[in-house]
Amino acid sequence: QVYLVESGGGLVRPGGSLRLSCVVSGTDFSLATVDWFRQAPGKTREWVAIITRGGSIMYRESVKGRFTISRDNAKNTAYLQMDSLMSEDTGVYYCTIGQDSWGQGTQVTVSS
Repeated sequence: QVYLVESGGGLVRPGGSLRLSCVVSGTDFSLATVDWFRQAPGKTREWVAIITRGGSIMYRESVKGRFTISRDNAKNTAYLQMDSLMSEDTGVYYCTIGQDSWGQGTQVTVSS
């Protein structure tokens, strides 16, 4: 069974930064493609970023230039560095492998 555990969320002021982590177990992480999604209150879950096993990266348009996805295969961990945060970035952030296995999510709140 694949397990994913997110951490690093919190309350931050607009313009601030957070670094989310996603620790993966139960699979060969080096072969996994990892996506980050988020879900704002009252809205559907939306895709944020992806990093493939080969290191290819893509972002949703609204986070380009502000968010950076990365991975450390030695630590079985994917990261989402979030800078210049805006209130619209508020939500629960999830990591997933193949959209079959999901973590429990970590809350990010951007508010003054």
